[in-house]
Amino acid sequence: MPIPRARSLIPFYLFLSISSFVRAAESVALDWLGGEPPAAATGLSWGVPWPRGTVKRGEGFTLRGPSGEVLPVQSWPLAYWPDGSLKWVGFATVTGPGKAGPFQVAPGVADAPAGPVVRVRRSDTGVEVDTGVLRLRVTNWGGDLIDSISVGGREVARGGRLVCVLQRGPDGTAEETPVREKFIGRTARLTVEQEGPVRAVLKIEGMHRAAAGSREWLPFVVRLYFYAGREAVRLVHTIIYDGDEQKDFVRGLGLEFAVPLREEMQNRHVRFAGEDGGLWAEPVQPMVGRGGRVVNHPDGSGNVYPAQLQGKRVPNRAEYSPQGQSLLADWATWDAFRLTQTSADGFTLVKRTNPQSAWIPGGAGRRAGGLAFVGDTSGGLAVSVKNFWQSFPGSLEVTGATTGEATLRAWLWSPEGPAMDMRHYDTRAHGLDAVYEDVQPGLSTPVGVARTSEVTLFPGAGVPAREETVAQARVGAAQPLLVANPRHLHAVRALGIWSLPDKSTPFRKAVEDQLESTLAHYQRQVEQQRWYGFWDFGDVMHSYDRERHVWNYDLGGMAWDNTELGTDLWLWFSFLRTGRADIFRMAEAMTRHTSEVDCYHLGSLAGLGSRHNVRHWGCGAKEVRISMAGLKRPYYYLTTDERTGDLMRDVVDADRTALTLDPMRLAQPITDAERKHPARVRAGPDWFAYVSNWMTEWERTGETKWRDKILAGVESLQVMPHWIKSGKNLVFGYDPATGKLFQVSDEVGSYNLATIQAGSQVVFELNEILDHAGWQRMWLQYCRLGSAPAEVLQRDRETGTEDSEGRYVGEQGRQSQGTPRLAAYAYWKTRNPVYAKVATSSLLRFGGGPVVTTRVAGPLVLNPIDEAARLSTNGAAQSGLSAIEILELCADPLPVEVPPPEPFPSSGGRGRTGGKAAGGSDARDRRD
Repeated sequence: MPIPRARSLIPFYLFLSISSFVRAAESVALDWLGGEPPAAATGLSWGVPWPRGTVKRGEGFTLRGPSGEVLPVQSWPLAYWPDGSLKWVGFATVTGPGKAGPFQVAPGVADAPAGPVVRVRRSDTGVEVDTGVLRLRVTNWGGDLIDSISVGGREVARGGRLVCVLQRGPDGTAEETPVREKFIGRTARLTVEQEGPVRAVLKIEGMHRAAAGSREWLPFVVRLYFYAGREAVRLVHTIIYDGDEQKDFVRGLGLEFAVPLREEMQNRHVRFAGEDGGLWAEPVQPMVGRGGRVVNHPDGSGNVYPAQLQGKRVPNRAEYSPQGQSLLADWATWDAFRLTQTSADGFTLVKRTNPQSAWIPGGAGRRAGGLAFVGDTSGGLAVSVKNFWQSFPGSLEVTGATTGEATLRAWLWSPEGPAMDMRHYDTRAHGLDAVYEDVQPGLSTPVGVARTSEVTLFPGAGVPAREETVAQARVGAAQPLLVANPRHLHAVRALGIWSLPDKSTPFRKAVEDQLESTLAHYQRQVEQQRWYGFWDFGDVMHSYDRERHVWNYDLGGMAWDNTELGTDLWLWFSFLRTGRADIFRMAEAMTRHTSEVDCYHLGSLAGLGSRHNVRHWGCGAKEVRISMAGLKRPYYYLTTDERTGDLMRDVVDADRTALTLDPMRLAQPITDAERKHPARVRAGPDWFAYVSNWMTEWERTGETKWRDKILAGVESLQVMPHWIKSGKNLVFGYDPATGKLFQVSDEVGSYNLATIQAGSQVVFELNEILDHAGWQRMWLQYCRLGSAPAEVLQRDRETGTEDSEGRYVGEQGRQSQGTPRLAAYAYWKTRNPVYAKVATSSLLRFGGGPVVTTRVAGPLVLNPIDEAARLSTNGAAQSGLSAIEILELCADPLPVEVPPPEPFPSSGGRGRTGGKAAGGSDARDRRD
């Protein structure tokens, strides 16, 4: 069976000839995220943006270390500027432990790697990847995900496969145990996506099939990453839930490997990573007994027990004295070991001698490092699960350690925890007015949601030193990443408009202090509120109850945030401008979560995401603004993550969902006149989200059909009387086949959600690459005259200069959340100081300085927390984004001194939260 290749990112088009590349690209400085080099030898991938017109297609690159030494590098295009030059480039290299930066990457003749290279060999039955130190074989089909892993010519693992335990129904009583069934992942498709010389990538797709039956369910996508001269293999694992949530309860989900054991019991070892560099490391048969009784080395060098504990080879039983052999015959051998993390605050470790005997406690701790190893002094395998304790319930398990073949299992959902319950939190809806909830029949469904986990395999030719095992756990827990510094990212402007931190004046310092302290507060909330768990980790809560002193975890549409007002972009912009590793990790976790769990990947809802709710998929509002590519772009371009690339491509035709699910079906029922059009959409957030998807595909492939689909909508708006504002709530007829929009109302439209759900950020990026004077003028009018009446809009079509006094700037007047950034954009383009004043006056409107928190402890709360007055996630995200953008767009006219604060308005009711991190208003988002 032939192995399909990945879809090429070519062809792409060139507006300019090669001779038009008049600027030479300079080298770009890179350094480790967080400033810390990796603890273990590893391979890594990252992305770098390049200024427009400086690097042409096909250009090679060189990578040099801090002393100018040449390092192996592989590169590939991620995105193109409209002139055909490279916008984003992906890179891969390998590095040893402790290799400090900075590094320099520059266009130029790529040097051939001096060391080993990755080689991919195809056959009729599968693929073999050879990194020079490791060989791994994958078959085209069947139940084994990984056929074999060899290091140094010796097989150290085989039969790697995905496993699932399905439970028929929820957890029962002590007298009633639901039926359980084992499923094995079966490969249906294998694709070679990259094949060296530094990096190779395999994509494996399939389903889980009953071990004793024919049912198939739970689609999976797994990618394997290999690097030249490295033994470690990175594994990115995605499952998509496609069961019946009333019947299909996952009891266990993970992967397992068979590990051959060739040495005697005293030379076999099991290890588990603990917290903060802790390590549980024991032989299968510890060579110590009563009163510290030990066995001496046959050569007379003394007690072998210390060497054994270090994982070093000790003599075989026959080499010892008769007394030593007797002790070895009588000391216990331990066959099975298990570490289980059932909450974010505790793990237990147990072991047993055989299945007929009891498990005994071997240790306990708070947060395990997520790595387990089993092997002997001839070879073994470690498996490291990223975000292990954060994604509980998980467990790591070794069985068969006393046999010729141990089984190593990494349970991403542990059988020791409860059954995975995907049902909604109630059997009835509770209403928008009551709890801000929009539950609709049949739409509170988990069918189609996904979860991605990351695992690193560390095969080896022996038992690693303890320090090496700890280093492997650290690399597996936080993949190393090289990043360009914020000044380069800012100068290229390849990810929108944002500012660099600057505390040079009292005003700037007050804004920056608020931005920093708001982020710090949310980082503390993740920990204090324990926002962890397999389906929850990465998200934050929507709003806060100051009477109960809890976030509204149980209150309808006020629980999990699900990207509501651009929370993920707020985090990404905060990282881009600072380069801080802690912000990156928080943003990374959020993107992994929101792009998988909060969105649908199969079925009738594929391409849509779910609005905020107690369950991530619980709300009946399914919208493309949650699944859109624009929210994923920073993570994809900075890391080159192929899974994220898939997700962005998967939504390129998400506009077709409007044919069957009208986004305004409840808020603005369709009229007979509107039915003549195939669908209805809002300019924002719907069409802006579609634009995000098409813009991303256009720049990733260079295929102009995606640009042309944007232009079809642009040109539709251009002939309407009020341009973007031509219709009630900015609702238009829409035809997905052509991309055309149609006027369906004579009203001058206004909609408070049009730009605050990442619509502005999408358009700001679009305006950097779409050379269309008509669109630029329409958008500028929307910013300048967002609340203007029809007659003003009509005059402005001719003059382009109406309302220089700024009376109509922004959406729904100056109190709208979107107004400050729109006013800032209007200033950036017109230099009219009126717009700058509207924008900058929103900053520090209610006072400056750090966010003030109060410590709340028992008996008011279960655990001590820091509580911030008047702070909601909507407000934090929106005002944070606005401040970051206004500081850039209005850099020149910013005030120097901090103005007197205005009195904060009443919250308007119990449980409502307002408060902005750095400005903006507290307009409640109207239900769509």
